[in-house]
Amino acid sequence: MLPTGEKDTHHRDNNNQKVHPQPMEESMNQNPEAVEALISKLFTNISSLKSAYIQLQTAHTPYDPEKIQAADKLVISELKNLSELKHLYREKNPKTVCVSPQDSRLAAEIQEQQSLLKTYEVMVKKFQSEIQNNDSEIQQLQQQIEDANQKRVKLEKNIKLRGLSMKESESSGELNGVFPVDLTPELFTSAVESAFKAIHDFSKPLINMMKAAGWDLDAAADSIEPNVVYAKRAHKKYAFESHICQRMFSGFQQENFSIKLDNLTVNKESFFNQYLALREMDPLDMLGQNPDTLFGKFSQSKYLMVVHPKMEASFFGNLDQRNYVMGGGHPRTPFYQAFLKLAKSVWLLHRLAYSFDPSVKVFQVKRGSEFSEIYMESVEKNLTMDETHEKPKVGLMVMPGFSIGGSVIKSRVYLSGMKLKE
Repeated sequence: MLPTGEKDTHHRDNNNQKVHPQPMEESMNQNPEAVEALISKLFTNISSLKSAYIQLQTAHTPYDPEKIQAADKLVISELKNLSELKHLYREKNPKTVCVSPQDSRLAAEIQEQQSLLKTYEVMVKKFQSEIQNNDSEIQQLQQQIEDANQKRVKLEKNIKLRGLSMKESESSGELNGVFPVDLTPELFTSAVESAFKAIHDFSKPLINMMKAAGWDLDAAADSIEPNVVYAKRAHKKYAFESHICQRMFSGFQQENFSIKLDNLTVNKESFFNQYLALREMDPLDMLGQNPDTLFGKFSQSKYLMVVHPKMEASFFGNLDQRNYVMGGGHPRTPFYQAFLKLAKSVWLLHRLAYSFDPSVKVFQVKRGSEFSEIYMESVEKNLTMDETHEKPKVGLMVMPGFSIGGSVIKSRVYLSGMKLKE
C-alpha cells in the first residue's frame, strides 16, 4: 500500500521486478538533441585524435624533435577532451538497470571509443618513451659533437703550430706527414723505454753474429769493461748493451747530436717537427727517398762507431757494407735494418729532448759510483750484496738517466760484485 496522496510512479517488468526510471532515459526521451550533440562531439574528438596521432607518426620519419613535441601536445590535448566527455556523460547518466535501445547504442559507441582511447593512450605512452630515449640520444650526440669540435680545434691549432713548410722539409730532412701529439713528460718517458728496448734488441743479433763468427764472448765483454764481477755468466750481455749505449748516446747533450747542420737554424718547433715526421715512418723507406737527411747522416756515423771493422770483417768476410755506408749509402741488409731501428729510437729521443723548454738534460753514471736509488735502478732485480757488505757499486751503465721538468728518469746500471738472491 502506498501512503495517501502519493502516486505510484513505478512499473514492473515481465518478471514482476520493479524498475525505476533513470535520468539517462528521461534525458534521452526529453532531449534527444543533446544526445545527438554529445555523439557528434565524441566523433569529432575521435577524428581530431586520429589526426593528431597521424601527425605524431609522421614527425618520426624523418625524425623532427620540434614536430614530435607539437604533435605530442596535440594528442594529449585531444585525449583530455575525450576524457572530459567521458566524465561528463557518466555524471549526467549514471549506470542504469534497464536502458532503452537508444541508450544501448550510445553505450556501445562510448565503449568502443573508450577502447580506442586506451589504445591511443598506450601508443602515446610508447611514443613519449621513444621521445625521451631520442632526446637522450640527441643530448649524447650533441655532447659527442661538442667534444669532437674541441678536439678538431685543438688538432687544427697543433697542425698550424707544427706544420712543416716545404723549405724546412727539404733542408732538415723532415717529411710532410704530420701526426699531432701532446708534448708531455709521459711522451718522453715512453721514448726512453723504447730506446732502452732498442738497445737490448740490437744487442741480440750482434751477440749471435759474434758467436757464429767464433768470438770469445768472455774476452770481448772484459775488453769493453774489465774487472766487472758478474753474478752469473749470462749477465755479460750487459757489457755489449753498455758498449752500444755509450756510442749511440755520444753527443746526445749537444743540440746537433754531433751532426753538422750546414748553417741550418734549428729551433724547438723544428725539433718536434722532425720527431713527428719520422715517428710513424719506416727508417729505411725514408732514407731510400732521401739518404742525406740529418737522420741519415746520424745513422751512418753511429753505425761506424758501434760496429767495429774487425766485427764486420768477421761477420761478413769483407768490409763492403761498411764501405757502402761510408760512401753515404744505406744498405738494405737485415743487419743494417736492425741497426736503423735502434738509430731511429735514439734519434727520436734526442729530438724530443730538445723540443722541451727547457731542454731535457741527460746524465751518465761512471763506473765505480755508489748506487743511488734516487738516480739509478738496477737492470737486474734479483741481486743482493755479497759477504763484504759494502755499498753496491756501478759496474756498467746500460742506459743514461734524464732530468725533465724537475723529475728524474733513472739511469739503468749493472751492479758489480753482487750475487743472486737465494
